[in-house]
Amino acid sequence: MSSDHYFSASPASAENLRRIRVSLAGRDVEVTTAGGVFSPDHVDSGTAVLLANMPPAPPGGHILDLGSGWGPIALTLALEAPHATVWAVDVNERALDLVRRNATALGLTNVNAVLPDDVPDDVTFRTIRSNPPIRVGKHELHGLLERWIPRLDERSDAWLVVQRNLGSDSLQRWLAATLDHGYTVSRAATGRGFRVLKVRRHGSPPTAAIPLPDGIETA
Repeated sequence: MSSDHYFSASPASAENLRRIRVSLAGRDVEVTTAGGVFSPDHVDSGTAVLLANMPPAPPGGHILDLGSGWGPIALTLALEAPHATVWAVDVNERALDLVRRNATALGLTNVNAVLPDDVPDDVTFRTIRSNPPIRVGKHELHGLLERWIPRLDERSDAWLVVQRNLGSDSLQRWLAATLDHGYTVSRAATGRGFRVLKVRRHGSPPTAAIPLPDGIETA
């Protein structure tokens, strides 16, 4: 029996490529999936809940799909926002290859499917959308979110879907306690036993000195 997980970097199991039909961004499309990746036979329930409850993608800028798998979220975002740059990030090389195959098959040129360390440090995101890999463990999950959520642009949102019985409520509390006062965390939707969490990064307060009226001097 294979010991692969969908978060394995290089799955050892047989690739077993397959074609499935799914609905993404209101379109019925055919995509390629494979063994050794998350939910290879369909769009999983959590991702479906997220896609049904998240707002449309920003029309431009950089967008992050964190933990992309074979690409249902990234492909949806790229279809909705052809002028945006969508970063599909995963540690699973097979999953990234599938995202690239599917983007090419759908004629999408605005998808970058990359390993986490391949995202340039100066890229910030107008939104983050994620069905995060809960089963990596709490420590790894928290580190993942602490790494990426601070890369939201100001006045931008991250949308995360988490199964209720796998700790969505405790994750919401942890996010609210861990992120500084520049963020708010709320439950945006519930469905099929999943919670959709919204993390809002607010604008920074002004740091420039306020000009004084003519004739007034500071002490």
